[in-house]
Amino acid sequence: MNELGLVSGYLEQGEAEPPQMGFRKMFRLALKTWPYMRPMLKHLLVIGAFGISGGLVGLVTVFVGTDLWTNKVLVGEKLQPFQATVLFVDDEYVTGDPQKLGKELAPSAGQGQSIEAGLTQHQRKTVRNRLIIWGIVGSVLTALIGMFAWYYTTWIWQRINQNLRVAMTERVESLSLKYHDNHRVGDAMFRVFQDSAQIVNLLQAGIISPLLTIYGLIIGLFFVAAFDPLFSLLLVLVGIPIGWLAVVTTPRIRQRSLANRQANSELTSRSQEVFSAMKIVKANHAEGRVWKRFDADSRRALNAAYFLRLDMVLVTLVVSLLGGGMVILTEFMMVNWVIEERETFLGALVATFIGFVVWNYGAFSIARVRVAGALYGVSGLLGIWMRMQDLFIALERAFFLLDMEPDVKDPANPVAFPTPINRVTWESVSFGYNANKRIFNSVNLESNAGSVTAVVGTTGSGKSTLMSMLLRIYDPDEGRVCVNGLDLRDMAIDDIRVNTAIVLQKNVLFADTVANNIKFGTPFADRTAIEDAARVACADDFIAQMAEGYDAELGERGGKLSAGQRQRLSIARAIVRNTPILILDEPTASLDARTEQQVLANLSEWGAGKVIFLITHRLSTIRNADQIAFLENGRIKELGQHDELMARDGGRYRAFVNAEIFGNAAGEDLE
Repeated sequence: MNELGLVSGYLEQGEAEPPQMGFRKMFRLALKTWPYMRPMLKHLLVIGAFGISGGLVGLVTVFVGTDLWTNKVLVGEKLQPFQATVLFVDDEYVTGDPQKLGKELAPSAGQGQSIEAGLTQHQRKTVRNRLIIWGIVGSVLTALIGMFAWYYTTWIWQRINQNLRVAMTERVESLSLKYHDNHRVGDAMFRVFQDSAQIVNLLQAGIISPLLTIYGLIIGLFFVAAFDPLFSLLLVLVGIPIGWLAVVTTPRIRQRSLANRQANSELTSRSQEVFSAMKIVKANHAEGRVWKRFDADSRRALNAAYFLRLDMVLVTLVVSLLGGGMVILTEFMMVNWVIEERETFLGALVATFIGFVVWNYGAFSIARVRVAGALYGVSGLLGIWMRMQDLFIALERAFFLLDMEPDVKDPANPVAFPTPINRVTWESVSFGYNANKRIFNSVNLESNAGSVTAVVGTTGSGKSTLMSMLLRIYDPDEGRVCVNGLDLRDMAIDDIRVNTAIVLQKNVLFADTVANNIKFGTPFADRTAIEDAARVACADDFIAQMAEGYDAELGERGGKLSAGQRQRLSIARAIVRNTPILILDEPTASLDARTEQQVLANLSEWGAGKVIFLITHRLSTIRNADQIAFLENGRIKELGQHDELMARDGGRYRAFVNAEIFGNAAGEDLE
């Protein structure tokens, strides 16, 4: 069962086992992202250094600023030497010898008063005003630096995301049609544009946020312990049930995450299919059924996202209750110590910088914030862990594509594509989309330069697949496809496709100019080559009737053109490449008889010295081919010219033609 089937199982079975995502697997997935982050390494180091230094500066600023406002401005205590230096005030504002400060500021026996006099009213106003000035300056600098940092980090994240997204797209393009035939386009789109974005969240939520949170938690525990080690012990104790909660809820979060991403992938696939088939939907009056299916998929995606977030919210609620209880307990203890003017644990050691020698209003304010911050850090780690489950589920889906090996690969030492070509051969070729069912069995076919070979057969006989092997879209399971006797598997894929052009049954055009659509596969083709190709394809007449000619803009998928006009532009696109091999898959199906004959005559003249293959059901087209290969039951049953094959009594090609004649009046001209 492929990954898609496994995910469907998770969604359909309420009791299904959640996906495994242990530390080892998460670490391996994180390592896989390194090649896409490495080009931005120096920028990541700059941001990391900036974040660490900024965090330290911010922490010191908070402590000093809180002490200045609460203990100096509001209470009137004298400044520490460092604070006086920062505020540019003289020694009259400074407290006594910091070495003796612990004793000087300790409460007198039975009095509860400090020995040293505080700041005067005028001095307190001076400290307040200069603190406000510093606050304004700091706010402006923080805003400016913050804007630059936001832009810089956003640029880094998007570049990393771009690296992964491009790699995924390249891998999807390199996968053979065996993969694309069995997977929905919308699923690949969701993986490329949504799942790949989690590499940014890996940096932010999986690496930077945990490191910063742990860093802040350690710093917070240290400063809380500086006030009283009991607080740190209480924080460690409350972390135990939070850790247990993380272990218990992780499998459920993983399962919800996988269901959420798969449901949204299905919704993307449904949207892509509906919008790409809008004409069919309208023609069959199926809007109602399509809407109901889309509504069901949309509700399913909504429910999956809702229940994922509901589980996260419930876990967060439990953690908040534990943290809230701890905050109430610690604040009760702090208030009592402030009333008692109890000495802080390490107060005298930091007296040079801040005045938290005894429990006072400032000590209470900063300790309360530190305890709450530490508790927030503990609960934040749990939140990060839950988000990381979704993050790594998404990365696993992204790397599912990157880990897939293409069925068709370049050889280690490719040989050059032969020039000029003399013949193209299929030698005992066998092929099947899966091992249990073969489409071809020992197919042998040869076509020489300067000839047109028509490959015919019933619908589903494998004509297009046989021709696709010339582009190495598929490789044979057995046998080989050769040019001038050289196996295509010994050549580089790009080299093969540069020398082979194909006109597909689906005439895919883009919302661009006529000229750009024609030169899509040959971006450096000049206007003369484009116009010559259009003339061969009999497209020059309707292009000339457009207001802007070759510079006219086409609608989405060439919607402004008729089917026949789109087909002629597709033929011109193949012709402008001027390759030695040309494959025309139902090239004239949408053309009227007169235009068809003119196009074929032009191709015959243009294709002198080239190998041309026609895949068609139109008998008037088949009749003019140099040789006809009739494909049936996985083998070339008959090979020859039209008249020769029609002369065979009981021939399979003759029976095919007669069936087409009786089923289609257009075939009467064959007899």
